[in-house]
Amino acid sequence: MGQTGKRGNGKAGKRAVFCFLLLSALALSPFPPFPLCRLACGAAVARDYPPEVPPPKPYIVLPPTVRTLENGLKVVLVERHSLPLITAYLVVKAGAEADPASLPGTAQFVASLLDQGTQERSALQIAEAIDDVGGTIDTGADWDKSFASVSVLTDHSELAFDLLSDMVMRPAFARAEVERTRKRTLSALEVLRNDPSYLADAVFERLVFAGTPYSHPADGTEEALRRLTVENLQAFHSLHYQPSRAILVVVGDATEEQVRDLAGKYFGSWKAIPGKGREIDPEIAPQHEREVVIIDKSDAVQTEIRVGNLAVGRESSDYDALAAANQILGGPATNRLFSALRSEHGLTYGASSELLAYRRLGGWVAKTSTRTSETLKAVHMIMEQRNKLRDHAPPSLEVENTQSYLIGHMALDFETPDGIAEQTVELMAHDLPLDYWSRFPEKVQSLTEQQLWDVARRYLDPESAVIVLVGNASAFKKGLKKLGHTRVIPVDKLDLASADLVDHRP
Repeated sequence: MGQTGKRGNGKAGKRAVFCFLLLSALALSPFPPFPLCRLACGAAVARDYPPEVPPPKPYIVLPPTVRTLENGLKVVLVERHSLPLITAYLVVKAGAEADPASLPGTAQFVASLLDQGTQERSALQIAEAIDDVGGTIDTGADWDKSFASVSVLTDHSELAFDLLSDMVMRPAFARAEVERTRKRTLSALEVLRNDPSYLADAVFERLVFAGTPYSHPADGTEEALRRLTVENLQAFHSLHYQPSRAILVVVGDATEEQVRDLAGKYFGSWKAIPGKGREIDPEIAPQHEREVVIIDKSDAVQTEIRVGNLAVGRESSDYDALAAANQILGGPATNRLFSALRSEHGLTYGASSELLAYRRLGGWVAKTSTRTSETLKAVHMIMEQRNKLRDHAPPSLEVENTQSYLIGHMALDFETPDGIAEQTVELMAHDLPLDYWSRFPEKVQSLTEQQLWDVARRYLDPESAVIVLVGNASAFKKGLKKLGHTRVIPVDKLDLASADLVDHRP
């Protein structure tokens, strides 16, 4: 310790002598000495003393205005008058979790056809109408919701409501468009079947959510997509696209009166069908024993790795603390997985962790990829970092940095009308309070080391972890016994819709 201190004093002394000599020399110079001296001496000091960064200022989010039409449609307005833009975003609270058991991929197929023709407009007419005003249309579905959105300049607000209501209420499901979408989707699935990252994610979710509506492939399977009929699509739309389960979020340069009038004019005729549009209430699957599945892809030169556990849904009281703990483990900023696997050991280009937070359940998964020869080392290091977070409370400085990041990053989610609409829809779709984001900075700032440690211990159970590896199994199978009982499935025999993930057809 004494020697270290002397070395530090020696460096400081040398800097002082350097600055003194520099000042003396510059004093004899005809040129002004101050800028150069400040640059030389200041840079030396800055290397030892980084500038202090003030805490981020919380972004203020005003709660939206909410009205409900007679048919049950909730209409939400977030006024934003800084730009002459408006985004109308309609979401139905039924996504891939509502897929018929024998037809995975139905929700996404239906959503992809919303802008491909209605009973009044062809796909070309919809495209030309939005292009003529320089607007955009987007449609899609995730696990808990299906959506369509239209963004235009404020002068074309009426067109936005007209197009959106037509697409959502009266899709045509024209056979020609259905076949075109089927071919495009099958081609995309064929590409994904050769993507190790996609396979790792799909197999992990299939295993961790086993026994729930979230365990099938949301994109569908080739066999199911080939069997989907126009009648299947119409039945799904009729059952789930109900005004009582829909939310219309409008963000932009509009007033409450304008939005109320437009919503009534274009969505007021949307009829609710009694007995349809029921809520999906998946049961949470119990924790299971550790499961290790290897998808053997013999031509792979690296291995995709997923390690995780069952966690909680978005509406859980544990979610905020879990989000902070996830940031420490593998979030977008500096995190433990990246530091250990990339910075310290050079095993990968990136390592992260992610919360899969759906309506009433979720997962917590660590992700990375590494060269084949380092597969098991990377898996053990991921487990080690998970165990450290589980077994030891995070230090206060790490928690403070996490809180600053989450509060500071929040504003980025509200930069655009689309972003505001998505965040508002997220609240409504998961039955969260509308002032959630207003209270978010205070809630995050109040999180303690103990709370983060509690959720880590609760949801990072190594004995019930799911481990998925996609790579050349023959190159690392000798050490697999250390992970526990494993199953190896050749990639050409993988069936994401099968109970055991194996295609048993000859």
